[in-house]
Amino acid sequence: MKTVQIDVAIIGAGSAGLPAYRAAKAAGASAILIEGGPHGTTCARVGCMPSKLLIAAAEAAHAATRMAAFGVHIDGLVRIDGREVMQRVRSERDRLVGFVVDSVDAIPAEDKLTGYARFIDDNLLEVGGHTRVRARSVVIATGSTPVIPNLYQSLGDRVIVNDDVFEWTDLPRKVAVVGAGVIGVELGQALAHLGVEVTVIGARGRVGPLTDPAIKAYAEQTFSESFRFEARANVEAATRQGHGVTLRFRTGEGEVVEDTFEYVLVTAGRKPNVDRLALNNTSLALDSHGVPEYDPLTLQAGAHSVFIAGDSNGVLPLLHEAADEGRIAGANAATFPQLAPLIRRAPIAVLFSDPGIAMVGAQHSDLEPSTFVTGEVSFEDQGRSRVMLRNRGLMHVYVDKTSRRFLGAEWIGPDAEHIAHLLAWALQMKLTVDTMLQMPFYHPVVEEGLRTALRSAVSALQAV
Repeated sequence: MKTVQIDVAIIGAGSAGLPAYRAAKAAGASAILIEGGPHGTTCARVGCMPSKLLIAAAEAAHAATRMAAFGVHIDGLVRIDGREVMQRVRSERDRLVGFVVDSVDAIPAEDKLTGYARFIDDNLLEVGGHTRVRARSVVIATGSTPVIPNLYQSLGDRVIVNDDVFEWTDLPRKVAVVGAGVIGVELGQALAHLGVEVTVIGARGRVGPLTDPAIKAYAEQTFSESFRFEARANVEAATRQGHGVTLRFRTGEGEVVEDTFEYVLVTAGRKPNVDRLALNNTSLALDSHGVPEYDPLTLQAGAHSVFIAGDSNGVLPLLHEAADEGRIAGANAATFPQLAPLIRRAPIAVLFSDPGIAMVGAQHSDLEPSTFVTGEVSFEDQGRSRVMLRNRGLMHVYVDKTSRRFLGAEWIGPDAEHIAHLLAWALQMKLTVDTMLQMPFYHPVVEEGLRTALRSAVSALQAV
């Protein structure tokens, strides 16, 4: 078996692994990139980009159905061709994946190894049964995999995860989505707007990432207009029935419902891809999920020259966070034992729905009630939103009572993805609500709704 000596071995060539490789090389270290699966990153291949392609088709279909309110009429019915929809999703997805593959292909051949890696000891890896890699440092950037609970594992090809949706050649007639997190709500609404009969089954009232009770309640009511939304249901049985699945679930009101679907799309979270790594052969301390315990600032596992970045650490499964973690993990692996901390950007989360959902900074559930005030705006009568007939939404902004600094926000409303960036920048710059209100707001724009919420927070501060 061939043996390679290297400074840094990176396991995984995805959104964290590629930046880790580049950072290690930039620091002057020799590095090797190890990948056992297909190249192309989760985001480009089965995540954020193909889902946005499906959502874009859904937005076009939904907009066509709302034109009559403006006095614009389409003769005849809007026809959605599922095969054409999925053909564009797959072809554009493949084009985007191609860009990532090209970047991997540009890496020198001597810096790449194909095969799954397993630890022999803390610093020795075996790759694909053909090569051993002795590394001074190792970066684990193996990503994550969707979880399918035991209840659904007997359903064969009738149970799918989001990865499978983008391989469809046509749209199904009827789908159950289990899980009301970000992926479940995004894909559930997109499919519904494309003419699929959708039931989204959540638990404990979850609606995407939201934690603010008032925003969550508003969002639940809003999404219930797009699809059947059982946000507090419990699935009791899942049975294969020919080319379909019968689900029995109990609603939040205690009603027992049985219904049959072509597919059950399970969006019940993801688990780090560490099973193949044989971490039991190392001296690394592992948590209850078998993931190495690590420092969230340096990404170092214990006192070892092993670092873990991206979805494989299970912290923030977002592309920009994975890239940031990859860069610091690769740099620290190269300079070990000298380490630098990761300076995280302002927290930002977006759910690409209609209306959109966004969260910035501190979550409502994490704030101590006595320390902050809430500013509020409804987008139902907000000028520009009403002009565009996109006037659905409710926003809460949170401001510290003592410092008057902006702490965070949760909301559902038009242009949420864009307003989220304004607020993330304000948070990262540590702005007060007063400074934010000194910034320009053009008229008429949706952002004027944000100004209303900030003014509301000022009024709440004056009342304290």
